[in-house]
Amino acid sequence: MEDVILNGYSRLMELIRTTESGIDQYTEAMRAQDADIVGKMGIITAPVIQKVGITILEKGKKDNQGEIYDARHYPSRVFVLGKSAEPVPYRPDNMSRQVIDQFCLLSEDGKFYEVMYSADELLVDSYMGELTPRQLIDLYGYEAVFMLYQGMKQYLEGQEKLLSALEITLDLLKKTA
Repeated sequence: MEDVILNGYSRLMELIRTTESGIDQYTEAMRAQDADIVGKMGIITAPVIQKVGITILEKGKKDNQGEIYDARHYPSRVFVLGKSAEPVPYRPDNMSRQVIDQFCLLSEDGKFYEVMYSADELLVDSYMGELTPRQLIDLYGYEAVFMLYQGMKQYLEGQEKLLSALEITLDLLKKTA
């Protein structure tokens, strides 16, 4: 009986090693193509961003309470994929402007961007620069890719609930007509 248990356990351990080596192999193959995959995901997602994306602040003035007025927004809608825990010290377009917040985005044009915000007592302004899919992964990690996937999954769930509610409403209207 002991031999049967040990043989079965040895076979289980062999299957674990085989599976782990397969995972390693596929992981390496995916990492070799991750930037291409992310770039394609951005292009595929663009039409959804046009519908449900948000507009973000480009520049605005601050009043005495710190509220923003005379706000100007970027023209394209975006989906925020992540925030940098450690923003760069200064913006590339103006080394005198310290960065207080830094985000990565997917725009409705299917391209990835990074926006850096600066502020002083009177003004909040920003710099937006394009990121390649490789830069997105290198700077923000796979968490940004996960956020893109998760955001689209939540959008789909919302659409399914809306469709279901509309079907129920139409059925109710047909019954009462």
